[in-house]
Amino acid sequence: MHNGRFHKMHGLGNDFVIVDAREEDFAPSPAMAAAIADRHQGIGCDQLIVLEQSEQADLRMRIYNADGSEAAACGNATRCVVALIGRDIEIETSAGTLQGITGDLPDVSMGVPRFGWEDIPLAYAVDTAAMPVGYGPLEHPMAVNIGNPHAIFFVDDVNAVDLATLGPEIEHDPLFPARVNVNVAAIRADGGIDLRVWERGAGLTLACGSGACATGVAAIRQRKAQSPVAVHLPGGILTISWAEGEAVRMSGPATYVYDGRTDWSRFA
Repeated sequence: MHNGRFHKMHGLGNDFVIVDAREEDFAPSPAMAAAIADRHQGIGCDQLIVLEQSEQADLRMRIYNADGSEAAACGNATRCVVALIGRDIEIETSAGTLQGITGDLPDVSMGVPRFGWEDIPLAYAVDTAAMPVGYGPLEHPMAVNIGNPHAIFFVDDVNAVDLATLGPEIEHDPLFPARVNVNVAAIRADGGIDLRVWERGAGLTLACGSGACATGVAAIRQRKAQSPVAVHLPGGILTISWAEGEAVRMSGPATYVYDGRTDWSRFA
């Protein structure tokens, strides 16, 4: 790997370095992915996205968190890839094949959510609709897997929660053997949802697409909201649509920032 091209994009401030490995040889190690994501000594991003050839879809997307770990799905990145390619596409991920539709606000199908304790996964069997656990002011979360594991806590005020402290504690709880994304949500007077997310492997971000999907599903399933529901994140608004037994759909903006070239060996 030597000089290579990358694209910088973001979805509501959730930012990505995207490398099209269909055009060049690029297979980063976890340490290299973390070095690229570093905001002080690297390019800087929440996730590094690598596009590869696929035998079952238009392309395959691999997602590296800022700490170098891999994620199975990322809703904001999926929308950005759809916008980058510029046409309706199918994207192979570790979480399954996702469908993307182009437009002013790219729309993606994020797959069917799973609720079984073994699907999250959890370390032991519990009721995932109201888990019997608590962390300070956060209690009885609902667990949803939407490509990634999520725990959703409904609160009165999302800004009153010290998510920077509680997020890593919950993420690394042994109850979640694959770690977990931590969502704190509040139902708005207009029927929408306020949401803040501590992302597994990335920390606090301005937006989390799979978190918005998981939280929208949890609110709709618990009859706290109706589909479609507007999810308000610090970086902006995503619209989530879902009905029981169907795939979750998400629409929202995807912004191209710039493209660049670099010597990948400096991050190896």
